Amino acid sequence: MEFDLISRDDQSSARAGLITTEHGKIETPIFMPVGTVGSVKAVSQQELIDSVEAQIILGNTYHLFLRPGKEVLYEAGGLHKFMHWNRPVLTDSGGYQVYSLAGNRKLTEEGVTFSNHINGSKHLFTPEEVIDIQRIIGSDIMMVLDECPPYPSDYEYAKKSMGLTHRWAERCKKHHESQGPLYGYEQNLFPIIQGGTYKDLRLESTEFVAELDLPGHAIGGLSVGEPAEIMYELTALSCEILPQYKPRYLMGVGTPVNLLECIALGVDMFDCVLPTRNARHGLIYTRHGIRNMKNQKYEKDFSPLDPDGDCLVDHYYSKAYVRHLFKAQEYLALQIASVHNLHFFLWLVGEARRQILANTFSSWKDEMVKKLGQRL
Repeated sequence: MEFDLISRDDQSSARAGLITTEHGKIETPIFMPVGTVGSVKAVSQQELIDSVEAQIILGNTYHLFLRPGKEVLYEAGGLHKFMHWNRPVLTDSGGYQVYSLAGNRKLTEEGVTFSNHINGSKHLFTPEEVIDIQRIIGSDIMMVLDECPPYPSDYEYAKKSMGLTHRWAERCKKHHESQGPLYGYEQNLFPIIQGGTYKDLRLESTEFVAELDLPGHAIGGLSVGEPAEIMYELTALSCEILPQYKPRYLMGVGTPVNLLECIALGVDMFDCVLPTRNARHGLIYTRHGIRNMKNQKYEKDFSPLDPDGDCLVDHYYSKAYVRHLFKAQEYLALQIASVHNLHFFLWLVGEARRQILANTFSSWKDEMVKKLGQRL
């Protein structure tokens, strides 16, 4: 994997770059649609290419391990071939699922034992096993196994958890470097910064992962309930320390406003379920704010879904029609809204990139932030 830093904004830490993988190029800043089990909910792979214009998607090691399983993925030749997706894939290690399944897991130095949420069967994820699963998945970018501490966590818990994440990262790196490519192309490992919401721990963790000298870095453990101001402060701290010429991935973030604020801090990569999850509840994001398509006021509004949008669905369907689909509980409503929202998120980071290249990002960002969070 290569990362070329192409341009920087003069008034912020925003960057425009280019990641090159063996499955294609990724223009940064970038948003990655979440395809947890090898499918972005309600959106086909062809729509991801034609309408959303996705450059990379995310899969999840925990969920793909459970379904369809390692054997199926290996016999298929990896996730790319299994789901007919010839662009880059990033996989989360399952660390966030460890966090979210806190009632059904046990952490030890060896790894994490958890109960399958589908049938209750017990499994052990060690750092080495997580690397092996991701090798079988065939992702272009892999994550180390980590523990994401809950918010709030006391200092001693956050420190202990960070230490465990660091030791797991060293084991992941060692095991990854001892294995050859499974499908004939390079897979790249990112370590993850943890440390709760404590500045000294975040500083220590950032310096640790930078010293691992891996192709990129992930900032984890944020957007888990802490105030946005704390997320921005800790993200800025890590971005100030991380090497300039490697991509930075802020995990699980976030709203359109979060994306722009964190791009300004120097983040290159994002993922979040928000655009598709909220789409399924009737919320669509626009350049002027958020619309609830279930609202009565759209019953006889035959204007385009988003007159200012440039997605294929924006001018093809009216607000009245999309509202009708939601009220009638038609699956097409979920598809239209999901495609629209994902395209909007990709448009937003793409426009941020264009503004960075023109050195007009900061003033543009400030104006957009005023609009994006308001309800229309």
